[in-house]
Amino acid sequence: MVTEFKKGLANDGEVIAMLPSYVINRPTGSEVGVYLALDLGGTNFRVCRVNLEGYGNMRLTSAKYTISDELKTGPGEKLFEFLADCVAAFCKDYGLDPTGDSIPMGFTFSFPCKQIAIDKGMLILIKAIVNDTVGTLIAHAYSDPQTYISVILGTGTNAAYVEKVANIRKWGSGSGEVIINTEWGAYKEASILPITHWDNALDRKTTNPKQQIFEKMISGMYLGEIVRLILIDLIKSGELFNGVGSQLLEEPYHFDTAYMSRIERDHSLGLSDTKQVLEDVMGVVNSSIDDRRIVKHVCELVGTRAARLAAAGVAALVTKINRLDACTVAIDGSLFEHYPHFGNRMRDALRELLGITAQNILLEQARDGSGQGAALIAALV
Repeated sequence: MVTEFKKGLANDGEVIAMLPSYVINRPTGSEVGVYLALDLGGTNFRVCRVNLEGYGNMRLTSAKYTISDELKTGPGEKLFEFLADCVAAFCKDYGLDPTGDSIPMGFTFSFPCKQIAIDKGMLILIKAIVNDTVGTLIAHAYSDPQTYISVILGTGTNAAYVEKVANIRKWGSGSGEVIINTEWGAYKEASILPITHWDNALDRKTTNPKQQIFEKMISGMYLGEIVRLILIDLIKSGELFNGVGSQLLEEPYHFDTAYMSRIERDHSLGLSDTKQVLEDVMGVVNSSIDDRRIVKHVCELVGTRAARLAAAGVAALVTKINRLDACTVAIDGSLFEHYPHFGNRMRDALRELLGITAQNILLEQARDGSGQGAALIAALV
């Protein structure tokens, strides 16, 4: 992965894109003031008022607005008119005077955005455009200045980190540092990754086959589907449910990653919650205790592999920037926050990979990097 990181820093068009964010400063914790932050996702648009109070403290007030399908598929001008109306409504509702002193504003995108400058690429006057992974890093660094890496582990996965400008060969030369949005989910080295025939079966049926392989082995969108494919094979071989499955188990993506979480949390003697998922939710008839143990073991294997692969990515970044002496990794996303043992499995893998120095790598839960990070970057600009 380190090799691929270096390729992405040297040239455009590499497998791992390594996109410069144009964010060249990190917060010290002393920044103060009132800022607006906009967070545009796939379904909702969120407007936040962020009050930076110094000493790493902040207060946030936000409102959420739903983006209609018509706006998503229509002209860009209509979408941005809607966004502007939302900002105006928010200012009115929360007592902000848009006609008075200008309020610096940052704008977060929850999808890749190749920038040419800190404020270039948008149709409205703003202070900063921010990737959500970059925002997570900046937000966490406000309270912990040792934060050099951020990771998203949720529906998808991505990472950002602090890089020396001198190491970005595709930029020519320069000094200082900049935050890089790696887009590491695109990593796909088949000779390195532990790819199984179930991974290949999943990949073939996606809308982007042979792309985002690392993400497909780690993120919440795909883990449940990997488990489902394994269970289908075990049913066909007669090793599960006496060879009798269910119509719901045959439906792609119907075994949700959230079911894996429920099953991994089930420590009852008869695995009663696992029984409920299989029989009441997935329509399996009369699972035995051995069946339920097998299903739980499959979930543990797929969940553990995801955590260990994520840890390998973190180890690669820590090694790349030589922060083995002290580094906080800010991690946002539902997998890290809610999936049982995910964080501890990552920590175990880091100890195997990095030895005793792994104790200097802190994996910490980060929340709302999209809103707080955008405001902070506006402040830094």
